[in-house]
Amino acid sequence: MMIFKPTTLFDAYVIEPEFIQDERGFFARAWCKEEFLKHGLNANLVQCNLAYNKIAGTLRGMHYQKEPYQEAKLVSCLNGIIYDVIIDLRETSPTFKKWEAFELSSDNRRMLYVPEGFAHGYFTMSDHVTVFYQVSEFYHPECEQGVRWDDLAFGIKWPSNPTSISEKDKKYGDF
Repeated sequence: MMIFKPTTLFDAYVIEPEFIQDERGFFARAWCKEEFLKHGLNANLVQCNLAYNKIAGTLRGMHYQKEPYQEAKLVSCLNGIIYDVIIDLRETSPTFKKWEAFELSSDNRRMLYVPEGFAHGYFTMSDHVTVFYQVSEFYHPECEQGVRWDDLAFGIKWPSNPTSISEKDKKYGDF
């Protein structure tokens, strides 16, 4: 089983595995198409990605793909700790331009379901962080978009200023 917890942002969920434990350790379900469909979520995951980050203070984001190749993401942190941030960019949504942050780590094993139309990014809270993404759409570079991590239109509260951020992520314009 998986435990789906709604966030304050419409259609976004924190997902926690339900652990079956014994003296050897535990077993837990990390993905179930049937459970995703039961919650009305996009269960068409077509690609998996890994991102490795060497140092704490690395910021990646805020990224999304525009139509017609918008993607839903299922994000988890396999090693280390991240401060994971999503922004609802859907103009018709009741939570348009709102953001929320979540701590995902190898210890808490939480996953974050990011719906289509959301920007996503994260800040590493430890060295040697590995993030695993499952996405509902193949990557289309012509549809890649982003918003600036420090854009005042959103007012995201980051744990601290990043020590490492790509030039591309620094150059996104105002929303």
